[in-house]
Amino acid sequence: MTILPLIFTSGLASGINAYAVVLLLGLLGRFADAQSVPHALERTDVLVVAAVLFALEAVADKIPYVDSVWDLVHTVIRPIAGATVGVLIASNDPGSLSEVVAGAMGGTTALVSHLVKASLRMAVNTSPEPASNIVVSMAEDLSVAGLVTLAIFHPWLAASIAAVVLVAGLLLVRLVIGKIRAFRARRRERRAAKAAQAAQGVQGAYARQPGV
Repeated sequence: MTILPLIFTSGLASGINAYAVVLLLGLLGRFADAQSVPHALERTDVLVVAAVLFALEAVADKIPYVDSVWDLVHTVIRPIAGATVGVLIASNDPGSLSEVVAGAMGGTTALVSHLVKASLRMAVNTSPEPASNIVVSMAEDLSVAGLVTLAIFHPWLAASIAAVVLVAGLLLVRLVIGKIRAFRARRRERRAAKAAQAAQGVQGAYARQPGV
């Protein structure tokens, strides 16, 4: 069942950049004669809209904090796109997989990968320089292009790589959250220590006053 790994991979990629997935699948279906690509994605109007939105995301995704706002807006859009692509892929191969299952798989995978992406990008935004955002964004775009293209010609290999990427992303998010919590705990401890020192200073000054 070749559409199962394609749905999984396209769902994961949609959680990172849904417009790139739609655009690339449509181009591969239209010009590379990829049979597994739904005809709906090959339509000219779909390709034009996907290209325009991809261009907008390419800019917004490389600006610190703007990328986080963009991710927040796409918390709903990317899972819906992943689910829609999954349903279209299943409908393109009737009888291979239930459209409900395909939509659930594509949408869930897109949601998880989106949350991983958004969490890591918020961590990257703590960097004082913008170069890291640009590098990470370009790496994400190249990863999406590579995975989607590989999924068309070698679906199981692409799905295996996508699964590794997803697990690695989840582990990285866990590591980042742990470091953020530790940093906040140390900051609270330093504030408490400073407050205690200030209180002791006030008490000492009061004790040294004449007649006290």
